[in-house]
Amino acid sequence: MKRVFTLLLLIIGFSFATHAQDDAPVDVETSVKKISDTEYDLIFNVYIDDDWHLYSQYNPKDASLPMSIKPSEGESGFTVEGKAQESETVTEFSEIWGVDEIFFVEEATLVQRIVVTDPNLRQVSLNIEAQVCKEFCLPYDDDFTFSLDGGEVVSTVATVDENSKALTNSLKLDLKNADLLEAKMTAEQEEEKGSLLNIFLLGFLGGLIAFLTPCVFPLIPLTVSFFTKQSDKKSKGITNSIIYGIFIAAIYVALSLPFHFADNLDPEILNTISTNVWLNIFFFIVLVFFAGSFFGFYTITLPSSWSNKTDNASGIGGILGIFFMAVTLAIVSFSCTGPILGSLLAGSLTSDGGPMQLTAGMGGFGVALALPFAFFALFPNLLKALPKSGFWLKAITVMLGFIELALAFKFLSNADLVGQWGVLKREVFIGIWILITVLAALFLFGVIKFPGGPTNKRVSGLRIILGLAVLGFAVYLAPGVMQKQMWNQNLLSGFAPPQFYSVYENDDKNCPLALDCFKNFDEGMAYAKSVNKPVLLDFTGWACVNCRKMEENVWSDSKIHSTLKNDYVLISLYVDDNENPLPPEEQFEFVKPSGKIKKIRTYGEKWSTLQTVNFKNASQPFYVLMSPELEVLNAPQQYTDRLSYYSWLKDGLKKFKN
Repeated sequence: MKRVFTLLLLIIGFSFATHAQDDAPVDVETSVKKISDTEYDLIFNVYIDDDWHLYSQYNPKDASLPMSIKPSEGESGFTVEGKAQESETVTEFSEIWGVDEIFFVEEATLVQRIVVTDPNLRQVSLNIEAQVCKEFCLPYDDDFTFSLDGGEVVSTVATVDENSKALTNSLKLDLKNADLLEAKMTAEQEEEKGSLLNIFLLGFLGGLIAFLTPCVFPLIPLTVSFFTKQSDKKSKGITNSIIYGIFIAAIYVALSLPFHFADNLDPEILNTISTNVWLNIFFFIVLVFFAGSFFGFYTITLPSSWSNKTDNASGIGGILGIFFMAVTLAIVSFSCTGPILGSLLAGSLTSDGGPMQLTAGMGGFGVALALPFAFFALFPNLLKALPKSGFWLKAITVMLGFIELALAFKFLSNADLVGQWGVLKREVFIGIWILITVLAALFLFGVIKFPGGPTNKRVSGLRIILGLAVLGFAVYLAPGVMQKQMWNQNLLSGFAPPQFYSVYENDDKNCPLALDCFKNFDEGMAYAKSVNKPVLLDFTGWACVNCRKMEENVWSDSKIHSTLKNDYVLISLYVDDNENPLPPEEQFEFVKPSGKIKKIRTYGEKWSTLQTVNFKNASQPFYVLMSPELEVLNAPQQYTDRLSYYSWLKDGLKKFKN
């Protein structure tokens, strides 16, 4: 299990490496000091954000990446004399690497001497490659240009070809009424509060389910009895139990905090992670692995040394001891809570809400897990009413395995959609879910057994009732594999592939609900101008759950569908379409306002950049109504209900006609 999380961090770290450079927690100012006609000192004044540290050139090679300073690629006419002089560093032992590491905190000064061999040289560039760390590490790789004669430094932007300059300018839209984009912020914040509450409640439900597992449920009476009996006063025992519960909740919330740093470093990073084909395949494998543990084929545990150390530390006493008791609980119950947390982590990373959703979900999970400890400490007599641990706990655990298995195929479906492989079409996906559901029903009926399930031969009436309910869900799914469905399967919206991604469809346009749509911004705008219709600009994604829900639950409304079909030109831009490269003549180097360059090689990279540059937003779905002349008609819209969306469409249409 440790290797699994290490691999996850490596994948996320790789994404940081390729997307977070522009917002790295390091600022650099440069200057030049002339020593002689051929010698110059190139000076870097480095300012490091709070709590971050930057590794020195002299950091051991078998530890974190040491800094290197060298001529930039293609530079000539000078040589670098040894390593740069460094200001004061900090030396600290690293338990991870087992060596003393050397790094800078807050600020650093680096002085690199060069010797000029070309008397006509007026400008030089040096490259700094390093590693900067906090709770996690980011690579730092940047080029710096120095003028040797006191003249103006020629910007690196000048090295971009004319085609890239033209395409960069074309991607920056000359929007009219752009102030309407600001009006969306308050509405978004209110919408986000409601969404976070829903995620919190889902996390809370996950925590209640985790409470009803063999790893947690038996610990309730043991822990509550420990606090009430070991305390001198009853009030103190109750207080300690409540503190214990607070620490449990806080531990799970803390697990989400590193992802906030990721989102601050690059607003597109979580979207990049969520739409990465290989990361979705990785989540699929991990959840299948988790399902196997719930079925009882093996047990997932964290290293026993972790629980031993925290258990020993819990004997310290006082609040610190209670904290380590909470950590011990989190570790020893991991075999049951880990798979549920893994699903929560994967679901949050591959959703549109990002780190706040993860924090809300983790908070709900931690609160639900902590509440029983505080509640039964307040009312210890109610412990007698708790049912005894038994076969029912094992049955719940196996059913969680089926849920994990069904969720796993959602991530495999994301990879299939983004990669456009055509393997898990909608009917195939639903067919797999039907198979999983039928197997779950057979388990409840006692027809099939698992190593982790109950061993009694008698099947209770409750299990039969639950089995019939699960079988009913399979019946509900069945029409999804047919060409003509008998009813609208709203429960599958966002989970199953979109309806147009079907084995029965041969339409290459892949437009939702058989609407006409453009997947190229320029082509769609040109058509809108020719027919004099307003545009619905739809920033969407193949792996976007809320996009599918909007299409299948909101756009399917007869009035909305008619309005979209007859009154608007629909332009759907898939920001995760990174498997289809742009034509060679349309690939370019996008020049950011900072002068940095972003390579645009795929349609997804182009459309995601178009969204962030012009609308300062990186989440999907994101809808904008505009005229063919780029006039924004009203505030953008995101995930919402039918009534609000229809009113929004009609308001935009009215403003366009006026």
